[in-house]
Amino acid sequence: MTATLQPAGPATTAGPAPTPGRRRPRSSAARQRIEIVLLVGPALILFLGFVILPVILAAVYSLYNLPPAFRWEQLAEPDRFIGLANYQRAFDSPEFVRAIGNNFIILFASLLIQGPLAIGIALLLNRPLRGRTALRLLIFVPYVLAEVIAGLAWKLLLQPSGGVNAMLESLGLGFLQQNWLADPSIALWTLFWILTWKYLGFAIILMLAGLQGVPEELAEAAAIDGASWWQIQRHITIPLLGPTIRIWAFLSMIGALQLFDMVWVTVAPTVRGMATETMATYMVQQGQFAGQPGYGSAIAVILFFISLAVALIYQRLALRRDLAGAVTRGVR
Repeated sequence: MTATLQPAGPATTAGPAPTPGRRRPRSSAARQRIEIVLLVGPALILFLGFVILPVILAAVYSLYNLPPAFRWEQLAEPDRFIGLANYQRAFDSPEFVRAIGNNFIILFASLLIQGPLAIGIALLLNRPLRGRTALRLLIFVPYVLAEVIAGLAWKLLLQPSGGVNAMLESLGLGFLQQNWLADPSIALWTLFWILTWKYLGFAIILMLAGLQGVPEELAEAAAIDGASWWQIQRHITIPLLGPTIRIWAFLSMIGALQLFDMVWVTVAPTVRGMATETMATYMVQQGQFAGQPGYGSAIAVILFFISLAVALIYQRLALRRDLAGAVTRGVR
């Protein structure tokens, strides 16, 4: 009996056999597109309908001399189209030029006064302090109040016979009593005080949130090296707080340019026209109450482009470093 040798079979390896790469089925790609449309579509429709479309309509209306209650077909009337006359009228108006100046006064005052105040108070509240949580709550309360409620409250307190003058009289400081909201020489700064009281809490909370991202190890190392508390804040904490400060400054600038409700509610129309008019209040006064929708639309377009220009310039000069890593391209 003879044995026969069989040829050796192919070598086998442990584990599953490799499978060639497969393309993603078309149904999966189509499903992703449908999900994107369903998720983005409603927000995009709202953005187009409530932001882009009003801007386009305002730009169209600004080229016409329109009656208070106009119809769309009136745009076709030959004597309605006046081109850029509304814009020329706006820049020739001393009231509107003053309103632009008031907006920028509030803008720079906010940056120069509210910013340092918010940083200083946030640094103090970031230290171990008894009742720190209650102080944070009290500081933030004015911000959550509605602008109308806060404006009416201050309007009553600042009346000639209101609570502020009564308090000054009781403290023996009657010589400081003023017609705070009726005197054109101080009405704008009185308004700025109200705005500071209203919005300082938001700035402080924003700074406190930014301080939570500052590593404590850096301050401890600097303290070991002999740095004082002020030196630590100046050379370590505040520089690391820079992105938060720049974001707050951007929000404050846009808010100052678009300021409307607190001015409208707090200051009487006569004083507002002489001292505290802003671009937004002037727009509503002329466009709605004076019955000039075309002229009011021109003011709205000017306000839009001033805000856009300030935002783009600030982004280019100040936010460029912060946004450098925020916009990313697709990962390959």
